[in-house]
Amino acid sequence: MRCKRCFNQKEIYFYLGSKGYYCRKCSNFKRLLLEEELIVNDYNVNKNADYQLPFILTDNQLKISESLLENLINGNDVVLNCVCGAGKTEITLKAISYYLKKGLKVCFAISRKEVVVQLHQRFSNYFKDLKVIKLYGGNCKEVYGDLIICTCHQLYRYYKYFDLLILDEVDAFPFKNNDVLFNIALNSCKGRVVYSSATIEQDLKAKFKINTVELRLNKRPHNYNLIVPKLFWLPKFISLIIIFLILLKTKEKWLVFLSTKNKTLKFYQFFKYFIKCDYITSSSLNKELIIDKFEQNKINILFTTSILERGVTFENVNVMVFESNDDIFDVSSLTQIAGRVGRSKNYPFGKVYFFFDFINKEIIEVKNTIINRNLD
Repeated sequence: MRCKRCFNQKEIYFYLGSKGYYCRKCSNFKRLLLEEELIVNDYNVNKNADYQLPFILTDNQLKISESLLENLINGNDVVLNCVCGAGKTEITLKAISYYLKKGLKVCFAISRKEVVVQLHQRFSNYFKDLKVIKLYGGNCKEVYGDLIICTCHQLYRYYKYFDLLILDEVDAFPFKNNDVLFNIALNSCKGRVVYSSATIEQDLKAKFKINTVELRLNKRPHNYNLIVPKLFWLPKFISLIIIFLILLKTKEKWLVFLSTKNKTLKFYQFFKYFIKCDYITSSSLNKELIIDKFEQNKINILFTTSILERGVTFENVNVMVFESNDDIFDVSSLTQIAGRVGRSKNYPFGKVYFFFDFINKEIIEVKNTIINRNLD
């Protein structure tokens, strides 16, 4: 037996119900009987897929963009390994436009719905003549359009449908280490796949097909170096005192990353009596309003879990991580957190502070990796 959707072949995961066998490994994506045929839907794509950017790509970005399209045309999947802030989304536009102009189907998938909402707005502005749809949990009424922007969980709705599938932040939770989700994503595509991130590790690359080409971009458009983290190896209470003094006196914007929702809330409950601040976690009901307040400088301190480690861009911000040696902060997440700083050409500098009471190999690797990418 073999599940057509997630490719599971282990008998322990198959269950015989009243209507036949189904796979329990992927049943939370909607129960699928092994005898059922997966439906291939059709949709006539609008071929008027010219796009407009409000800025000009750099020579490095153009070179990667052209190389990406060339490899896709030649039948290769592509790993798009670009540093945080290098403009991965805009680099894919030429390939997306090429496919759509041929009447082919394209999807841009990412892990978090907050990023889907932001990307939907950006793509709608880039491709003004297309029907760009966004799809995530709680927003699933419309599933077909000229260009689909969705969370990776929603890819189960499509079987061998896409000619080009761009999996952005492919190393992020919940996609990371989730073979079921990975296989469902691949099963939605009958053509080429682009795996995009700034932090693709070797164990993930091992899952890619043989004919996969890696393209690297180690410079941001403004051509300044990535910000190297400053390390504070201190007892926790000393770290807390330093953090308090920094935030009390600062006039700069800071993202303060905590390892859990509970710690994030506690930091906010303490600091709100001394400074204008707010907090955000996956449980926050008004995430967009909180982010807007931070962007509009109504507050300059935002306490957050790893929910803001990816997919958001603030023009002028610094970051600090309390207990950066916690297991929740791996190499990928710490690299992404550091990558929030210095992204804008108007503010290419900033501060990245890691606080910890015991150094681990992840912290060392992040610092060394950023230093090495600055040297490339």
